[in-house]
Amino acid sequence: MKAAIFGTTTLVAAAALGLYAWQSQNSGPHPCGNTAIAGSTIGGPFELVSETGETVTDTDVITQPTLVYFGYTFCPDVCPIDNARNGFAADILAEQGVEIGTAFISVDPARDTVEVVGDYTENFHPDMIGLTGTPEQVWAAAQAYKVFYRAHDDDPDYYLVDHSTQTYLMMPETGLATFFKREDSAETVAEITACFADQLS
Repeated sequence: MKAAIFGTTTLVAAAALGLYAWQSQNSGPHPCGNTAIAGSTIGGPFELVSETGETVTDTDVITQPTLVYFGYTFCPDVCPIDNARNGFAADILAEQGVEIGTAFISVDPARDTVEVVGDYTENFHPDMIGLTGTPEQVWAAAQAYKVFYRAHDDDPDYYLVDHSTQTYLMMPETGLATFFKREDSAETVAEITACFADQLS
């Protein structure tokens, strides 16, 4: 399993330290009321497999302001709450006439097949895109987004996966606009996303 490549305590500490340093260097006042991320290296090209079985790239997925979340379908509590929050934020924005995308990228390709991620995302928003791929494709996408994940090897079928939980707001031309933490409400995500989307018009 790919976990053997990146599943060490050292990598956990390095990932946490790297994200903290990135947040500290890039945080500051912004008209949209959230951190300014100008010049961030988070995000970038990826090639994954969509819930329809098609191989897609980041330019296929991020065609409008898009909330991107990395997780896995067997996640018992964190992922369902975060994805439901993101879907609700998309609904709030739709009512305001602001169209955004939502995307879920699995960090558990061994279990999260095309069909599984398709059924999973349907629970949170009809337009949420589910993405999976080979272990190498998922690893490359996670690296681009500075996402940490590590599968436990205690049970071959019911193992858990540790992973980063931030949601990224990505723009089609400029990349990362900002990120949201788990404690941010759907209303907060919608408000800040609408502000960034308005800057595109």
